[in-house]
Amino acid sequence: MSSTAPPRVLTVAGSDSGGGAGIQADLKAMLALGVHGMSVVTAVTAQNSLGVQGYWELPAEAVRAQFRSVVDDIGVQAVKTGMLASIELVETVSELLAGVDAPVVVDPVGVSKHGDALLAAEAVATVRERLLPVATLATPNLHEVTQLTGRVVEDEKQMLDAAKALRDLGPRWVLVKGGHLPGEAADLLYGGPGDAGEEHWFRAPRYDNRHTHGTGCTLASAIAAGLAKGEELPAAVASAKEYITGAIAGGFALGAGIGPVDHAWRWR
Repeated sequence: MSSTAPPRVLTVAGSDSGGGAGIQADLKAMLALGVHGMSVVTAVTAQNSLGVQGYWELPAEAVRAQFRSVVDDIGVQAVKTGMLASIELVETVSELLAGVDAPVVVDPVGVSKHGDALLAAEAVATVRERLLPVATLATPNLHEVTQLTGRVVEDEKQMLDAAKALRDLGPRWVLVKGGHLPGEAADLLYGGPGDAGEEHWFRAPRYDNRHTHGTGCTLASAIAAGLAKGEELPAAVASAKEYITGAIAGGFALGAGIGPVDHAWRWR
C-alpha cells in the first residue's frame, strides 16, 4: 500500500552545521508543517551557536544539477531560497526559478544572526536585479531592507515606504519583518495584483528569549509550506507567523552562544 504524497517544497540554501538555520531549519519546519521538504545545497558553513567560522560555495553546476534532479522528476508546489553567497549562484538560481511554475519565497539572506556576512557585497545588486523579480514573496529583515534599498527603518511608520521600495524591485509581495524594532513583533505584508498594493499587518508578543537562531529561515519555509498546501499568501503568512512565534517562545540553549528556535514546539 502507498499513501498520497504530501505537498512538496524545495529549499535552495546553505547548510548550517549547527542545525539551527539554513537547510536544516528549513527541512525541520517543513516536516513540522506537513509538507515534504527537498533541498538544493548552495554552500556549506562551519557554524555553531557562536557564529560562522567559514563557508564554502558549491559550484554552480552542482547547484544546477541538484535543482534539475528534483524539479524534473519529483516536481514542486513551492520553492524557498536562502543563502546564495555569490553573484554566480544568485544568477544561476534566478535563471532556474524563472522556469518554475510554483510560488517562490525569497529570503534575501545577507548576514547571519551573529553578524557574519553570508552574501558577497558585490552580489547585492544581482539579488536586486535578478532574484527579486522572480519572487512571489521577498521576506527581508530590517538589515536586509537597508542592504537592498538603502533605507533605514527605525519605526513602524517607515516600514510601509520600505515595503513599497522593495516591491518596486520586482517581487509580487514583500514581507518586511519588524523583529529588530522594540515593542511587539510586527511584520508588514505589502503587495498583490495591480499597482495599488494591499497592506496586511501581523503582530505577536515579543518573548524575552535570546535563543532565536534560524528565525528568518524558519518563517520563510513556513510560508512556503502554506503556499504549497494551497493557502492564499496572506493566510500563509498568518499561519507561518503563528508557527514562528511558538518556535521563538520555545527557543532553547545550545552551546555557549545563541541557541535555535524550537521547530518541534507543537509536539512537546
